[in-house]
Amino acid sequence: MKHLLSTENLSAANAIRILDTAEEMAAVGDREVKKLPALRGRTVVNLFFEDSTRTRISFEAAAKRLSADVINFAAKGSSVSKGESLKDTAQTLAAMGADAVVIRHWASGAPHRLAATDWIDAAVINAGDGTHEHPTQALLDAFTMRRHWSRLHGSASTGADLTGMRVAIAGDVLHSRVARSNVWLLRTLGAEVTLVAPPTLLPIGVEHWPCKVSYNLDETLEAGVDAMMMLRVQGERMNASFFPSTREYSRRWGFDDARLRALDELGLKDTIIMHPGPMNRGLEISSAAADSPRSTVLAQVRNGVAVRMAALYLLLSGDSREAAPMPGAARTNTARSDKESN
Repeated sequence: MKHLLSTENLSAANAIRILDTAEEMAAVGDREVKKLPALRGRTVVNLFFEDSTRTRISFEAAAKRLSADVINFAAKGSSVSKGESLKDTAQTLAAMGADAVVIRHWASGAPHRLAATDWIDAAVINAGDGTHEHPTQALLDAFTMRRHWSRLHGSASTGADLTGMRVAIAGDVLHSRVARSNVWLLRTLGAEVTLVAPPTLLPIGVEHWPCKVSYNLDETLEAGVDAMMMLRVQGERMNASFFPSTREYSRRWGFDDARLRALDELGLKDTIIMHPGPMNRGLEISSAAADSPRSTVLAQVRNGVAVRMAALYLLLSGDSREAAPMPGAARTNTARSDKESN
């Protein structure tokens, strides 16, 4: 595995390998000294052509915990704003000795283009490209679900998949790279996925995706879900009116207080509520739902660092077939795997 660009072509074996490595990395976060020397002397560049807080900081924290040198490159205020091309930027980074490039770009396919050319000889990680994919977000979501699913079954999460888990993803699927990456990855790991959205917020060809499609959130909940993921309404990507009003959207497709209560009424006591962030409170999710004991929002943020540490380590460890033991990282046991609460 030289690059991490998409979950569509990520095999189950590689996905589980990343998640298992993330379990070991998560243990580092519980230590007094939260650092490993695994990537000492390596340089990781965060190349962000779009604004980001969570993803950029998460990758920066991940790289630094592995003792890598980090360069943060933002398009705003850089030579990109003066017309410099992606090729020129990439070649500049190559001249600086970048070993890995974490790229977020407004254009779908930009990370693939960077990885396919000879502009730079570095591992490329897709941190979100247009409305295409966001693979590390899907991996951290799967990591969070796998811990929850394994805890329910009283088993260790290491080596496990998500067979039998019912996941609903609701909201602005049309503009969501998170939804796309999650659909591919969750199906690869054995979960049953249902997309819930108004017809205007579903992409063309969704009927060919490996998932079910619903237009009614209440019916989906009544059918039973183990994880309910709400997507942000991405107003900044909308150039038309995709629903009559925010009030109607919230009433029909938002996870409000009534639907939070409905989980208890339906006997879904173990269902978790997820959101990739940032949240539009009161629109796609209520504050009561976002702050409830069912919410995994903060756990997803914590798990994101471990998952990105795992991705960087596996891409830069020097062995594309089997990762070498991590210096200073102890193997996790069942108790550690099931320690984190929702």
